[in-house]
Amino acid sequence: MNTVINFAPTGMLPTRAMSPHVPLSVSEIVEDVHAAVEVGITMVHLHARASTPGREPTYRAEVYAEIISGIRKFADDLVIGVSLSGRTFHRFQERADVLQLDGDLKPDMGSLTLSSVNFNKDASMSSPGMIKRLAAEMKQKGILPELEAFDSGMINFAKYMEKKHLLEPPHYFNLLLGNIACAQADLLHAGLMIRELPPDSCWSMAGIGEYQLPMTGVAVAAGGGVRIGLEDNLWYDRNRRQLAKNEDLLHRAHRIIAAHDRKVMTSREFRKKLKLNAGKGRYGRGSGCYRSGKACPVPL
Repeated sequence: MNTVINFAPTGMLPTRAMSPHVPLSVSEIVEDVHAAVEVGITMVHLHARASTPGREPTYRAEVYAEIISGIRKFADDLVIGVSLSGRTFHRFQERADVLQLDGDLKPDMGSLTLSSVNFNKDASMSSPGMIKRLAAEMKQKGILPELEAFDSGMINFAKYMEKKHLLEPPHYFNLLLGNIACAQADLLHAGLMIRELPPDSCWSMAGIGEYQLPMTGVAVAAGGGVRIGLEDNLWYDRNRRQLAKNEDLLHRAHRIIAAHDRKVMTSREFRKKLKLNAGKGRYGRGSGCYRSGKACPVPL
């Protein structure tokens, strides 16, 4: 199977003071995604930033709309996922705001972290009720959850959600390893999480910080996908002497994939695998898709 590259150009924490290479404005994010498409990616995982001087994270749909619109001008079949994170925003109306976008601005996927998570200095809060409510909203909108699991218990919760008909296969999981309070970036933790995945699941692996490079190698060797970008890691080397650029990280991932005699999965292949609509005006999953205000005439 070809390798998924999930491109995560910027997260909620990186600032210009941390790295001059972090894309923060709408135009910077769109430009980094454009460069990534030229290198070769399968999907993009987006976070939006406000236009205020501090470029704080924002949940506002209109900012995501600008980013998505900019991307679809040059890549109208690229799979686009948006963040519904509980790290900064805690009300359902905030976290679900971007899910109201439709037509050419509709995201294909929305991130769904399957439990609350403690980080080094703060926490991302996701109660069971919030997770279920976001999943139900995505199901109603025809948007596929991008399932984020930081340990095996979160995968078990996804299985529970499937039994409750809030999640429907095929699934897509991000397995995130190396956070201080969750699964660690080693072979045993990675193997356990892969083994616990429900049937009909596609997965990518992310190593946080210095673990991005080794976990990329583990993921490709194990036959999975990879999540790459400055959201998870700002440095090119483990000694932290060279700040990374998104394009450099992607080129390195391509070399690792090629060394395993594999190719990068196209968005078209990925859409078919996850039963997503075909792009080019038809986004998300199912028949609830629109083009210029008119219902799509041909269901998936």
